[in-house]
Amino acid sequence: MATISTPESDSDSDLWVFGYGSLMWRPGFDFVEQVPARLIGEHRALCVYSFDHRGTPEKPGLVLGLDRGGACRGIAFRVAAKQRAKTIAYLREREQTTGVYHEVMRSVWLENAARDRVSALAYVVDRGHVQYAGRLSLTEQLHFVKQGHGRSGANRDYVLSTVKAIEAEGFRDAQLHRLALMLQG
Repeated sequence: MATISTPESDSDSDLWVFGYGSLMWRPGFDFVEQVPARLIGEHRALCVYSFDHRGTPEKPGLVLGLDRGGACRGIAFRVAAKQRAKTIAYLREREQTTGVYHEVMRSVWLENAARDRVSALAYVVDRGHVQYAGRLSLTEQLHFVKQGHGRSGANRDYVLSTVKAIEAEGFRDAQLHRLALMLQG
């Protein structure tokens, strides 16, 4: 029987965490290094209704999730082994307030000289969850982002900060960039 890899599986080694949204610009945990990285098989999408951090159940915002298909560029953070349990606990408290994500280990390719492949903790949207928004039009996304405000602040700020972090890494996300232009206009 095959063993299932969990974040706790290899507690004696460093932990890699893949950030593709707010973790890129506000990781909130200690790390040894950060490296641009690519995850294949899922893409970044504003596909999660936010009932907590960037909206409420009455006025949901929209946050990012990894949804199936495509690829996603982001940042891989290497966390020292001694900080592994603390970091996992922090991320679960932050990312799993409503259980909309599957906590998974995924292969990511570091965009370093060696093009190393590592196994990283990532949060993939649960398509069966009530907060899964699916594929929304740009107009629909704009509506939810404009109305969204939760305990972590305005949804507009979340989108603009993510776009800024993506640009700082030297790439673009066409859909998010279009939305950011609409939010700034």
